[in-house]
Amino acid sequence: MLLCFTGTTSFVHTSRSTSTFQTNLIMSLLTHLLACLFGMGSWVAINGMWVELPLVVPQIPEGWYLPSYLTVIIQTANVGPLFVTLMHRFRPGSLDERPVIYCIVGLGIIATFLLAFFWRHTLTIGASTHSVPLLILSFLLSVVDCTSSVTFLPFMMRLRPQYLTTYFAGEGLSGLVPALVALIQGVGVVHCQNVTVPVSGNKTADLPGSLELQPIYQPAKFSAQVFFVFLSAMMVVCLIAFVLLNHHPAVARERKNDLYFSGDLAPGKRQQGLSLHAQTPEQKPMISPMEAVSREPRSSFGTGTYSNFEVIFIFIVLAWVNALTNAVLPSVQSYSCLPYGNKAYHLAATMGAVANPVACFIAMFIPIRSLVLMGFLTMCGSGFGAYIMTMAALSPCPLLVHSAYGTVVIVLAWILFVLCLSYVKVIIGVILRDEGHSALVWCGAVVQLGSMVGAVSMFPLVSVYGLFKSGDPCNTMCPI
Repeated sequence: MLLCFTGTTSFVHTSRSTSTFQTNLIMSLLTHLLACLFGMGSWVAINGMWVELPLVVPQIPEGWYLPSYLTVIIQTANVGPLFVTLMHRFRPGSLDERPVIYCIVGLGIIATFLLAFFWRHTLTIGASTHSVPLLILSFLLSVVDCTSSVTFLPFMMRLRPQYLTTYFAGEGLSGLVPALVALIQGVGVVHCQNVTVPVSGNKTADLPGSLELQPIYQPAKFSAQVFFVFLSAMMVVCLIAFVLLNHHPAVARERKNDLYFSGDLAPGKRQQGLSLHAQTPEQKPMISPMEAVSREPRSSFGTGTYSNFEVIFIFIVLAWVNALTNAVLPSVQSYSCLPYGNKAYHLAATMGAVANPVACFIAMFIPIRSLVLMGFLTMCGSGFGAYIMTMAALSPCPLLVHSAYGTVVIVLAWILFVLCLSYVKVIIGVILRDEGHSALVWCGAVVQLGSMVGAVSMFPLVSVYGLFKSGDPCNTMCPI
């Protein structure tokens, strides 16, 4: 009888343990999903604008000057992250990210929804016509996305470290999802068709003209208006995910003590909290507990894990990587891929967008914080970027332009470029997350600074001096 009772007790205990494990697993998966959806709202609006350009450009007076305008607008919108960074620098603890996030996500929802109905409206200024509503709404969306870099990341400090890589995966999906929807929509699909062109000086309709191939862009499966409404829906999903991350009971167990992040603490107390928090094994996996006791702080930055030289190295790499991935290489993607054909361009754009979240998932399971590996991957990614830039400079007749190998190589170069540098960005985010809240604020600021420097550098080369030449998709002839 005693054996039966003992066995029953053991069974009940095992059942409860299994039930608790399943409950914790469900809560963890829910938090991962919410963090991913939250990250998707970070850059989905501006990424959506870029992929929709082939449908927007033919119907507005700015034409293909719009990308140049967007580049300037996006960099002007850095006033948002500049304000947040200065507040954290000179008024530490006075700015809570949560109200700011509510404001910018709400602004993003309204701006994308208005964009769906007003993007084709124009106003006459002086003697010229301009798409003023489109430009104003693009500026507001740029403010939303740029400010997300210095608010979304610090907010993720409230959750456990493993959710930061999930957030980065969602940030990668913010570029992939609009690109896939644009592919379904049929943006930029072109076919070459023989068209009769009148002979120069021919004023007689009876005389035949000459035949030449001209690119014919196929109509989209649904309008740009529907696409912008979809972007607005994506921002709504981001807002819902953010609300649940703040208030859902299942997420509360995955959240750190809010006192640790509260703006009510004095700066001295907050630093003490940072120091105590940083000594836990979960937050400092790069050194052992015995080393943590014996080692003196190597710098005044964060927890003092890294020396001043190493901190400078990390931020230089972060700025360089974001300059390449967010501005320099995207500005020449069409020049590097289109000579190999429209299929090569779409494959490079789509597979490159896929490589971003893949790198985040790799970092989730293999979070190597080695600065040596970071430098090596940065050199590898920069090498692939140099090849891409060289092919763009040689456009419209790059290497292997007549060979299928050329298409394979350029697509692989884009995939490996994005894969290497996306992994570097995630690992830097994980490192700075371990260094504390202010480190993530500076992380977002350096991301925007690097992107701005890259965009400002490429704008005159591409749009003013015209150093890159695009070929006619149907008529460009290159020597074999």
